[in-house]
Amino acid sequence: MKRTRINQVLKSEEHYKDPILIKGWVRTKRESKGFSFLELNDGSCLENLQVVVEDKIDTDDVLKDIGTGASVEVTGDVVESPGKGQKWELQAKQIRLVGIADPETYPLQKKRHSDEFLRTISHLRARTNKYGALYRLRAELSFAIHDFFHERNFFYIHTPIITGLDCEGAGELFRVSSLDMENYNQKSIEDDFFGKKAYLTVSGQLTAETLACALGNVYTFGPTFRAEDSNTPRHAAEFWMVEPEVAFADLEEIIDLAEEFIFSIVTHIKKHSASDLALFSSFVDKSLPERLDMVQNRNFERLDYEGAIEILDQADKSEKFQYQPVYGTDLQTEHERFLTEKYFQKPVIVYNFPKDIKPFYMKVNPDNQTVGCLDVLLPHIGEIIGGSQREDNLQVLENRMDELGMNKQEYEWYLDLRRFGTVPHAGFGLGFERLLMFITGVSNIRDVIPFPRTPKKLDF
Repeated sequence: MKRTRINQVLKSEEHYKDPILIKGWVRTKRESKGFSFLELNDGSCLENLQVVVEDKIDTDDVLKDIGTGASVEVTGDVVESPGKGQKWELQAKQIRLVGIADPETYPLQKKRHSDEFLRTISHLRARTNKYGALYRLRAELSFAIHDFFHERNFFYIHTPIITGLDCEGAGELFRVSSLDMENYNQKSIEDDFFGKKAYLTVSGQLTAETLACALGNVYTFGPTFRAEDSNTPRHAAEFWMVEPEVAFADLEEIIDLAEEFIFSIVTHIKKHSASDLALFSSFVDKSLPERLDMVQNRNFERLDYEGAIEILDQADKSEKFQYQPVYGTDLQTEHERFLTEKYFQKPVIVYNFPKDIKPFYMKVNPDNQTVGCLDVLLPHIGEIIGGSQREDNLQVLENRMDELGMNKQEYEWYLDLRRFGTVPHAGFGLGFERLLMFITGVSNIRDVIPFPRTPKKLDF
């Protein structure tokens, strides 16, 4: 008999005519005279399915070994439930214990556990209501991202995870080597697997540009890595990035795409994951619905970097920021949240930053002081998107690389894009985990990644 998922049963408008098979994990078990009641969950939805087991069908006497956390298979009839809060329940005809859970040592009991405790058992926390909902939302968000770009004629591409380049120029790279670490200093770089220094990628952008300049509209969605020794709730060593790249596009077009992307993703998740989303609105962040509605209203504020600094400088007199907002320095999280949560009280897009604080590949504006770039700032999170128009003029790009002391030979392939049929093109990068934090109200990035990688933390 083919298995039926619990979400299918609970969504059903009519009785199942034939018996069905449900497989899942027991959340609770209570006993009454002649009956046992199991709350069963199979991970397909937030809600549990009540299973009613008559003592007389338990011919193998398995009920005594079934407790919280045990996995079972139940065959039975779907009937209308006389209890409140549920339309259907399952009257068992046959039950089989698949895997026992020792009630003395099983760490997930029917009580609220702290996030700190659940991080110590990341392999089990997905069985809780909160984390089950979180990872279903992560899956639905991934689908929504692919759907968004597919509908707009983008091609999904795969960029290298191992690279010889530092895209952002920040130097926070994980070195990759096949050499024996015990004798590492006795080997030359030519002895290494690639014959040159290799790193885990911090971004797929540069290689994505090559395909954008052939296919037009492309995007990559995959893991990126930064060796940033930071133990803040916003940073992880491994995280996922969404990076679209568009040929024949300028800064204004990519700003429009970024705004449309955020709007579309929030609209999708509110429509298709309402039940899971409601859990976070009720138990994690009660202001969440208001913030999501704010995005759906598509009322994003747009201002240039200089205007943002002027606002922050005036506000510093009363806000007393930890980091003074000074022209020529990047915006800090406290600045971003002030602009979105207090001053404008809506999402903000800041554009045209000073070129000296931005990477080499960004389009230099006619003033030769700023570059055509953007940051999308959201309440609760701060920056969630960073992007730019890419420099398409070969001479300007070479001059910029010379200013920064870069080795142009390593980027000959990148410069070729400007030599052979150059076009204006633009793109952005969005941190997937930060998007999930915004949508759920979860405040620690360690809780939106099933298996977080942070300094001195490498479980699993």
